[in-house]
Amino acid sequence: MSRKKLQRFKENEENRNVVQPGKEIFEKIKGQWNSVQFENNHPNVVELACGRGEFTVGLARQYPGKNFIGVDIKGARIWKGSTIAIAEGLNNVAFLRTQIQLLDKFFELGEISELWITFPDPFPRDGDEKRRLTSTRFLDMYKPLIKKDGIVHFKTDNTGLFDYTLDLVKQRGDCEIILHTHDFYTSPWKEEHHGIQTKYEKLFSEKGEKIKYLKFRFK
Repeated sequence: MSRKKLQRFKENEENRNVVQPGKEIFEKIKGQWNSVQFENNHPNVVELACGRGEFTVGLARQYPGKNFIGVDIKGARIWKGSTIAIAEGLNNVAFLRTQIQLLDKFFELGEISELWITFPDPFPRDGDEKRRLTSTRFLDMYKPLIKKDGIVHFKTDNTGLFDYTLDLVKQRGDCEIILHTHDFYTSPWKEEHHGIQTKYEKLFSEKGEKIKYLKFRFK
């Protein structure tokens, strides 16, 4: 392991806004995000597979009255967003290092107000369907963790994954689609995201890929 990566892991251990294995809070955070981590009663917004945290941190800058939690398994990625948030004094940002399939081990029922799924791996093979973050398996896990009328946002460049997700949400009797578009940057909703882009969103947009966006809620 490189010296740089080792240094980043060490800083993650010291940074209060990183919740990860080895820290006492890691085993106790479920149901305690407001009281222990943020020490406020603001809504909790979670981004899955947050990577370096561009979207998590970007939203936190825009909405100081909300708490933002980026979830990723890669500690070196989380380090980036964590250090930026600390440098900017963004106390409404935290990062959780865990696998997404374990999300229900870290959030109580109704503890999440909004969920962002941003540019996940599309897992295009049929045999990998259950690994897609918008599959039935994952949607069933998210539902009880999101408060009543809480919002789910989904962004991707991958047309196959988007159409799969849109069709799945349409078929579910417990979901209500608020809006969807196959070309986010020509849609009337693009300003709602304040120009914030993840690393992959910027990369795909520069290559001419159209960004797809779906916004829905569980009934």
